[in-house]
Amino acid sequence: MFLGKLSFGILSLASSLSMAASYKLDTAHTEVGFSVKHLMVSNVKGRFNKFEGAFEFDEKKNELKAVDVKIDVASVDTNNKDRDQHLAGDDFFSVKKFPEMHFKSDKVEMKDGKPSKISGNLTMHGITKPVTMDLDYRGTVTDPYGNEKVGFSATTKINRKDFGLNWNKTLDKGGVAVGEEVQITIDGEANKAKK
Repeated sequence: MFLGKLSFGILSLASSLSMAASYKLDTAHTEVGFSVKHLMVSNVKGRFNKFEGAFEFDEKKNELKAVDVKIDVASVDTNNKDRDQHLAGDDFFSVKKFPEMHFKSDKVEMKDGKPSKISGNLTMHGITKPVTMDLDYRGTVTDPYGNEKVGFSATTKINRKDFGLNWNKTLDKGGVAVGEEVQITIDGEANKAKK
């Protein structure tokens, strides 16, 4: 009798664990972008064109875990070649020495039955710091080709100096050329792994 209950319990646990499915970022429908103040009067926006990411998601429980995103920093794109080369160089990202940016989650908070915040460690420029991303979970859908997808937007703000990105120029009338606060956004879709 006990063995029967134990077996049933193990099967139930295995069934509940199997609800979480693996997802990978759909790079064709996802943007990893950033925004930073320029000359104290406007915002310059850019993106990283090469990245990959994965996570585990239980659609029935809306539970999210194991978020892992890697970004090729040399793929920085602000629609200005000279600026991109400056960002890739030693004044900023030092891509030859630190080619990858990496975020790995360690906690996901729920609100109103949906994942709302993702906390974890961000490694950039050889420095690792804890960050928390606000998550806008937009639901699941199946596209016309039968791919099961999750839609989302995740945003956070960091101080670039915390990661050793210290370059700046002082302006004649006061202020600086580049703001310290950077908003990072990952906006798009992920595909459910096919069995």
